[in-house]
Amino acid sequence: MKLLLYILSMFRAVFLIAGMIVWMIFYFFTLIFVRHSKERALELRHTYLKYFAVPLLGLKIEKEGNPADQIVMYVANHRSFADPIVICRYLKAFVVAKAEVASYPIINYGAQLTGVLYVKRDDKNSRNTVRRMIIETIKSGYNILVFPEGTVGLKRGTLEFKIGAFAEAVKNKIPIVPIAIEYKSEADLWLTPNFVKQFLNMFAKISTHVKVSFGPKIITEDVDVAYTEAHGWIQHKMFQMQEGWSEINFDKYNNG
Repeated sequence: MKLLLYILSMFRAVFLIAGMIVWMIFYFFTLIFVRHSKERALELRHTYLKYFAVPLLGLKIEKEGNPADQIVMYVANHRSFADPIVICRYLKAFVVAKAEVASYPIINYGAQLTGVLYVKRDDKNSRNTVRRMIIETIKSGYNILVFPEGTVGLKRGTLEFKIGAFAEAVKNKIPIVPIAIEYKSEADLWLTPNFVKQFLNMFAKISTHVKVSFGPKIITEDVDVAYTEAHGWIQHKMFQMQEGWSEINFDKYNNG
């Protein structure tokens, strides 16, 4: 049975990439008739995730709330490499991603085409540049999705957030919307730096159950208030999601 599930996982990987290639080829064909735009690229990703990637991967999503009715900066906790897939199923936004994603073949090209800002987490200059790009992107009329933990969290709640994006949003009077995301199975957590191994482990089951919740807009002139409200709301919602549902024993990771 386990072997069959790993075969299923490999099948999903192959068809996920094949589907992405077909989607991009179709998009490039349409450029003969319609000019490329960020709006069209974001719509391409949204369609690909909604009608192909999410069903193919067996993602069973329970959604609470809805995206904001204006351009905002979304901040979410980070559990898995699948977080952007789940969230961007409902949201059209540029995603701030770690620079390592740029090394993933094909996936990197699709990400660049449909909106991603790469950041080198250990490089101060890179972080500052991305902070400026976040504000420029929002002022240009596009949502931004940030994972302010800066890495994947294995605690029951969230890790501490990096405050830089909050400071920029508050300074530029940009609303912040928190998003909480949680998975049911331990196999869904990002436990290995090997992307291929993580993918095969995560999707070697019929269904992957995940909850995602969009919170209220936070509008304030105080960066500490913005940080505290976003962090507090996400953590509280994560605890609610886990209760009577999660199969993960967070205590085994010795960090909360």
